[in-house]
Amino acid sequence: MNLEELREYCISKKGVEETLPFGPETLVFKVMGKAFLLTGFENNPVQFNVKCNPEKAVELREHYSCVLPGYHMNKKHWNTVIADGTATDKLLEEWIADSYNLVVEGLSKKEKEKLTINR
Repeated sequence: MNLEELREYCISKKGVEETLPFGPETLVFKVMGKAFLLTGFENNPVQFNVKCNPEKAVELREHYSCVLPGYHMNKKHWNTVIADGTATDKLLEEWIADSYNLVVEGLSKKEKEKLTINR
């Protein structure tokens, strides 16, 4: 998965915006103002941080060499994924979708309703 494919997948989800809150080097994808994926423009191969259920985060780190504790993030809830080909694009998309869904689950009822109405 390259950066453009990552971007296209993220922005295809409901209510997603792409932002640069930490400066021009880090792209952050948010749903209803809450981050679910962060990536740098300069990483080769592409690397990104995604939110993850704590138990699953540990399991993924044990089974995939491309999954590490979240760089500059709460390592209990975030993983850094290196798109180096050891995990399929389908699997990467699954991990991104899990992150998106975790953030959506944490939204207020009002925010969830807005999300359903928009798009």
